[in-house]
Amino acid sequence: MKVIIPAAGIGARLRPHTHSAPKALLYVAGKPILGHILDEALSLNPSEVIITVGFLGAQIIDYVEKNYDINVRFARQNELLGLGYAIYLGIDPDETEDLLVILGDTIVETDWTCLLNSGRNVIAVKEVNDPRRFGVVETEGTRITSIVEKPEDPASNLAVVGVYYIKDTQLFREALDEIYNSGLRTNGEFQVTDAFDLMLRKGASIHVCPIDSWYDCGKRETLLETNRHLLESLPNGKTHLSIEGCVVVPPVYIDQDTIVRKSIIGPNVSIAAGSSISNSIVSDSIISTGARVENARLTSSLIGNHAVVKGSFKILNVGDSSEISY
Repeated sequence: MKVIIPAAGIGARLRPHTHSAPKALLYVAGKPILGHILDEALSLNPSEVIITVGFLGAQIIDYVEKNYDINVRFARQNELLGLGYAIYLGIDPDETEDLLVILGDTIVETDWTCLLNSGRNVIAVKEVNDPRRFGVVETEGTRITSIVEKPEDPASNLAVVGVYYIKDTQLFREALDEIYNSGLRTNGEFQVTDAFDLMLRKGASIHVCPIDSWYDCGKRETLLETNRHLLESLPNGKTHLSIEGCVVVPPVYIDQDTIVRKSIIGPNVSIAAGSSISNSIVSDSIISTGARVENARLTSSLIGNHAVVKGSFKILNVGDSSEISY
């Protein structure tokens, strides 16, 4: 089995952070989003990992090469033509191995047996209240009968969550190739859901697998929600540190390479390496690499790499290499 991780998106909903860093490298619960995905994928012993990169892709390549000793290949996506195109670029024309696709902004926690050991093409799904911003499937039992991208009037509440296991690899690539060469676009992009729909029309059998936990990292609110969930699940002893002169309210993740003085930290706070916090109260926030927070009260905030924040209580969304004083 090979793993494909499309990570070329520009992350417009997470600006200003994604002006200077790819979305997949934004920090959450102790590591970049991509780190959580890779750690989960590598536990499945893939023969190769293929990561599709685009805008600021050199940062992703540098992160993976410095932190992982794995068989990895990077596919360059020069045009943002949609998820179907990003996956298409990662598949060799003569590929025969099974494929596991995990989107680069999706963290899942599940029993992978349902996907990997069924011997079938499988799409991970989850029931949601409003499925209109997702791919939506209809089923008979576990077998998918139709799949539609972002329907205005959804036929079910089973949302496609961005994890796919492909047994019919050649048919899948042929379907992607066909929609690309025919110019078939949905909402202006080449969609992987259209490839699956084409596979169904060609007689392929595709099934659903409900997943346990699915964490969307696509915008500030959901990134903070993901941070809260992941901090709660960290092993005992790794959720917080005792820091002299400070109050730490778990769950939090504080990298050992940080300076924290005269502050109240937590709950639900992640602080990355190289950061410093002094005379501050920080809760429900993510403090990224090398950031500095002084005399501030922060909640529901994202503080970017090497940003400096000084002042009093605010809700902030501060991009990399910024400085705010108030």
